[in-house]
Amino acid sequence: MSDVQMEDAEQVYDLDKIKLLPGSSEDGTSASFQIVDEDHTLGNALRYIIMKNPEVEFCGYSIPHPSENKLNIRIQTYGNITATEALHLGLDNLSELCNVIEEKFNEAMN
Repeated sequence: MSDVQMEDAEQVYDLDKIKLLPGSSEDGTSASFQIVDEDHTLGNALRYIIMKNPEVEFCGYSIPHPSENKLNIRIQTYGNITATEALHLGLDNLSELCNVIEEKFNEAMN
C-alpha cells in the first residue's frame, strides 16, 4: 500500500496504520490485524471494548517483539458480523468513550 490517505469531514485516516494479516477465515468471521506504532495501552483497551460486543466470541492481542512497535489483534465472531466490522465498531466505541471522558474531565476542571 502507498501513503494514500482518505479524508473524512474532520479526520484523516492513514491506510497503512492497520493491516489485515494472512490467515483470515473465508467467511470473514475470524481475522488477525496488525496495528503499527501502538502498544499495550491501545491493545488492552481495544480488546476490552471489542469483547463487550455480544457478537464477538474471542478477542486477544499480542506485541510480537518488545523492540517493534507493532500490535497484533485477533478477533473471532459468532457469524452475524465480520471480524473487520467488530474491529471498526470497537475502534468507534473506544473513541466515543475517550471523548466522554475528556468532556467530563474538562467540565470538572472548569
